[in-house]
Amino acid sequence: MRIIAKSTLVDYYTKNPQAKTALEDWYQKTSEAEWKCFADIKRTFNSVDSVGNKRYVFNIKGNDYRLVVLILFTPQTVYIRFVGTHADYDRIKDIQTL
Repeated sequence: MRIIAKSTLVDYYTKNPQAKTALEDWYQKTSEAEWKCFADIKRTFNSVDSVGNKRYVFNIKGNDYRLVVLILFTPQTVYIRFVGTHADYDRIKDIQTL
């Protein structure tokens, strides 16, 4: 999968170093993946949730952090839409427009 943009993760874990290892692990696994459907994502990350409108939520570092991405399976592209704490995630008003 092609991930747009890793800099979002780097910016986040530069300010929150405790998240670095988990986010780098997610990035590595995702960049090596060739997902064709939600079931493929589930095989890689069991705790992922589909929240509609091609958005998926990943629990990062034992659910300390949340990562919301938009995935387009045909061009094999993942767009990072949000990375933050669980509390930050809870404040999102409309996840389907991220």
